[in-house]
Amino acid sequence: MSTSAASEQVEEEVIVKLYSRAGLARLGLALLAACGLTSHAKEAPPKNPVPAASGRTSTTPPPEAPAKAPPAGPASSTPSAPQPPAPVPDPAAPVRIVAGASATLSGGSAAIAPSPVAAHQGSLVIIGGGLRGDNADVWQRVVKLAGGKGARIAVFPSAAGNPERSAQIIIGYLRKWGADAFLVPVAVRLTGSDYKKNADDAALAKKIREADGVYFAGGDQGRITKALVREDGSQTAVLEAVWDVYRRGGVIAGTSAGAAIMSSTMFANPKAVLAMLQTGIADGRELGPGLGFIGDDVFVDQHLLVRGRFARMIPAMLAKGYQIGLGIDEDSAMVVNAQREVEIIGYKGALLIDLSRAEWDKANPHFGVRNAVISYLDRGDKFSIASHMFTPATDKAAGRIDPTRTLGRGAVFSNDVLGNSAVVDLMERLIDSNQEEAIGIASGNPRASGTEVGFEFRFTKTPDSVGYVSTVGEAYSVLNIRLDIRPIEITRPLYKYK
Repeated sequence: MSTSAASEQVEEEVIVKLYSRAGLARLGLALLAACGLTSHAKEAPPKNPVPAASGRTSTTPPPEAPAKAPPAGPASSTPSAPQPPAPVPDPAAPVRIVAGASATLSGGSAAIAPSPVAAHQGSLVIIGGGLRGDNADVWQRVVKLAGGKGARIAVFPSAAGNPERSAQIIIGYLRKWGADAFLVPVAVRLTGSDYKKNADDAALAKKIREADGVYFAGGDQGRITKALVREDGSQTAVLEAVWDVYRRGGVIAGTSAGAAIMSSTMFANPKAVLAMLQTGIADGRELGPGLGFIGDDVFVDQHLLVRGRFARMIPAMLAKGYQIGLGIDEDSAMVVNAQREVEIIGYKGALLIDLSRAEWDKANPHFGVRNAVISYLDRGDKFSIASHMFTPATDKAAGRIDPTRTLGRGAVFSNDVLGNSAVVDLMERLIDSNQEEAIGIASGNPRASGTEVGFEFRFTKTPDSVGYVSTVGEAYSVLNIRLDIRPIEITRPLYKYK
């Protein structure tokens, strides 16, 4: 769906490394450490875990909680031996990007058992929507992956409400960055055009097959599948040509709706995020088949942070049996190469959701899940779908957060976890805090009357949780935060005037 554009990216000066708020705070902590002073005592982990749900789809026990300090015993006249200081984590030590799996560690990164690798030869550029015309990172990457200057790129405005205008804008930007882009007249709303006839036109299919790349515009993803997939579910000649481009080594790019089609399942007629948590998600109603370029084992969503859509990804993934999901934010992109290595580029980042050990009470009319794992991958970060290896961006490589030298103090919470980028803000504050958990609440109209079903999102650090902070700005990558979601009763109105 078309959305508002994200703010322009502002280049950070290197001097921010010292004089930003985070830089000054870390400098102070370093001086305290040099003087032999203690900055703070680490709090104990939470004592009240979420109760187990019935009817869960997984019987795998959740990861063990972090070890608690033993209770203090009675005073003794015998002096105790001095205790060694807590070990400081090695910034170059291996990190598991997905918690709860047997790992083989190597090379300063982390791995778990590999996922099936699809036999694809090309690249994907999955754009979260709201792509600005001046976002050189994304536009240039699309053109480069298609072969550089003069590359032929077929533009599909199939999803757009105004296909002529959408195609004209996209073709203009692609040409600005050096490509030879052209319109593919296969769109439900394209004036004076029979999309069904064009979708099986042999000459048009040949023209697409000879291209170096394909670009799907945003709009309504249901229009893409309606235009390119026959009623019996078979591929049209034009869609077969797109797959030929991809298998031959070309690039398939798509923004918003064009990103939604990248997985084998996509949202088709979705309700609002909160409504889906309250009333459920059904295949054939909110969900439908996508085109599946990324493979059958990864779920993809878009406009993710701006619209709080991470919360709808989780029930959708559970309903269809996905263990891994990737959601990309606006004016940003996930570049996936033939080896299924993902790189985040553009303005913001992506959320990685792992449900391999999640416990879901499917019978409950209101959604709830235990032991999901959520990670935030910032721009410049890389992640391998095949091996689950994670590599931080260059400016974060030396910025692994020491859990004994965190900045934040006090409770970490959000009263609107589905708000614009609220989930990432919460995760960033938690990973650089002395707290062990953060709470986010999702609810509806605060001035309604009666009671309403809302949801508590509990984010908890585990022994696998790791954070990285940039050395040139306050940008974070956050890995392996446990997420539990459960329904709660909220009494309305939420507030009264005094």
